[in-house]
Amino acid sequence: MSDARPDSRSAILARLRAAGSGGPLPDLDTAVLERRRWTPAERVRRLRQGMEAIHAEFLEARPDDWPAVIRAFCEREGLRTLLFGPTTEAGRRLAEAMAGSATTLRPYDAPVETFKAELFQSVDAGFTTTLGGVAETGGLLLAPGPREPRLLSLVPPLHLALLRASTIHDTLWSAIRALGWGQAAPQNALMISGPSKTADIEQTLAYGVHGPKRLVVALVDDLPGSPK
Repeated sequence: MSDARPDSRSAILARLRAAGSGGPLPDLDTAVLERRRWTPAERVRRLRQGMEAIHAEFLEARPDDWPAVIRAFCEREGLRTLLFGPTTEAGRRLAEAMAGSATTLRPYDAPVETFKAELFQSVDAGFTTTLGGVAETGGLLLAPGPREPRLLSLVPPLHLALLRASTIHDTLWSAIRALGWGQAAPQNALMISGPSKTADIEQTLAYGVHGPKRLVVALVDDLPGSPK
């Protein structure tokens, strides 16, 4: 007689999908939220302050020149290979700007099994876009997926992230609300504040142990009134 029971993996995934279907966000104390509402410029300042305190680095750019800023940074740092997602709008703009550069763009356009040795041994940096940032704590919001897999920001020794100032939110709560995650959160959401770090060894904080040694944020000033 055949076993009609669904396999355990399918059952677990079904329960997770049902639980993650979302619903109305609960009400919070509006008085608390009011104390964490800042101007766009103040959001930028707070995010930078929080992230730079834990060794994140920033490049300043404008909407029309950020690809050139990234190219100049890669060449200045002597980066040989930059891994990127070629199907995003930012990826296409970066590819145009990097034509003829001393830094080779490596598209992440195949299963990782086909270039695993190259990824772990030869790639100097990975480029990703972001969904935005959080001013209160200082951090970047990412939602890795097929166009920009998680390994882009996890494996290379340098993570180069594109952040538009207009997408920085006051708090994580306000980001969740603005992005609609109360209704349907992405399958893989990340908040990154700086390069990887650990204090596992004798409780001494060390950077760059389990992931990128450097986090470099290309901060695009697209706020109203800023030069284009």
